[in-house]
Amino acid sequence: MLQSASSSLCLKSVLHVTIRCKLIGAAPVRRLMRPPFRSKQEVVINAPLEAVWAFSMDLTKIPEFHPRVVKVDLLARKSFREPGVSYQCHLSGGKHTCIEKDIEIVPLEKIVTVLPQDTFGISKILSDYRVETTFQKLADSSTKVEISHYYSTTTLKAKLLNLIAKGKIARETQVTLKAAKAAIEAAQHTG
Repeated sequence: MLQSASSSLCLKSVLHVTIRCKLIGAAPVRRLMRPPFRSKQEVVINAPLEAVWAFSMDLTKIPEFHPRVVKVDLLARKSFREPGVSYQCHLSGGKHTCIEKDIEIVPLEKIVTVLPQDTFGISKILSDYRVETTFQKLADSSTKVEISHYYSTTTLKAKLLNLIAKGKIARETQVTLKAAKAAIEAAQHTG
């Protein structure tokens, strides 16, 4: 009987630990799941993948190609991207900012960025907004860069914001990609 009670207690303990481990293990998987896809913009840059990657990794270069960013504060005091590094972009006009954070970097392949905070209120409405920038070598001096946007629209505000802003986000991203292309290609010609 003692052995049976002990076995029963052990089994309950094992089940509790197993269930607890599964629940704990499930949480990170849920966070890593990508929200629904919304749009993708791309550009082909006439420069080697390594040059495009190096330019993209340097946070201090953002104002050189992003038409709406006039200044970047290096919140983590790091001027190069890495997982967990946050930076604050000051937008033209002087009264709005946004904080972006890189959460995943696959060298020469992908940068994943989230928007934890902004003064427009977008981060509150689209709390899982995620941007994935991918890099693909096409030839020795040609690289394709794609920027994909992901976010959920579970609330009425999010659905309305998506209707209003989706096209604008796509257009502004394409303008940003074209400006990055021009800056990188110009640097290739002078370097």
